[in-house]
Amino acid sequence: MAKVGCQKCPLISVLRWKPGTWAYFEVKHLDAKMQYQWHKMNIFIRWLAPTKQTIILAFDTRSPIMERIPDSLQNPDSSCLGDPFWVYARLASDVVDLQDSAVWAIRNQVRAIETERKPIGKPQPDYRHIHDVARHAIHVTESLNVAAECLEGILAQHDDFLRQKFQTQVIHTDASEAVHRQLLFCKQMLSNLRHRSISNRERLQNEIQLAFNTVAQYDAGISVQIGRAAQLDGAAMRKVAFVTMMFLPATFLSAVFSMSFFDFQADSGSWDISSKFWIYWVFAIPLTIATSLLWHFWHKVFPLTPVG
Repeated sequence: MAKVGCQKCPLISVLRWKPGTWAYFEVKHLDAKMQYQWHKMNIFIRWLAPTKQTIILAFDTRSPIMERIPDSLQNPDSSCLGDPFWVYARLASDVVDLQDSAVWAIRNQVRAIETERKPIGKPQPDYRHIHDVARHAIHVTESLNVAAECLEGILAQHDDFLRQKFQTQVIHTDASEAVHRQLLFCKQMLSNLRHRSISNRERLQNEIQLAFNTVAQYDAGISVQIGRAAQLDGAAMRKVAFVTMMFLPATFLSAVFSMSFFDFQADSGSWDISSKFWIYWVFAIPLTIATSLLWHFWHKVFPLTPVG
């Protein structure tokens, strides 16, 4: 996401001091349509101490970096030209501006998710969209962390530069201190934006948890309704079973007395029972016992397989 380096030629005299520094920044910007673009700032700087000239090479520059670099480096203060880090002080402001736009672009997406009207009935959160925004928020936070570390490296190199012994006509102490303060300010701004980006990520996590909890709550409500419906079905089945039980004894007696084992003599008004009535009990009792045992051991021999 960001890199910084410094290379110094042998310090034989101040007229031959030609430090070369390079830095690389990346900023991820997200638009309102969830289309993103990486803005890259890859520069190499060579400072010529005798003439106070600064040579700047920018690699793979695209819009808006291509337009920002020349605009930011226009009309430099002559006193700052004696400090090779004056370029970084100005470009760091551009990085802060780009990072600020990136952070607030994520914030706008988060705010849109927070204020989205929730549908009546079954919640249908767009998990894919929420997770995409979270992914972009992670990238923005990462680029902020690395950019802040990159500026720390630039500040360390600038401190090393200020400790060098130069002739007063080469560098301007007040100008170098102003450059240093501007670099410190940009570093602090990146740190502040990093806190804002972390807040965006936490708000996104809160929305993701809310979406999961809302769906879980709705599903729990549906389960309660299913349970109540099952209770109503159970009550209806108990009523059916009670009615069946009320008619079963009479039905049994009617079936028994309607068998051919019984004969009603209308003339004498008496009942005759067949001597073979025992055959009914010989088959009925064992068959009833066998049916009861089969029902009892069936679930043990063939247990139900849980689904899911």
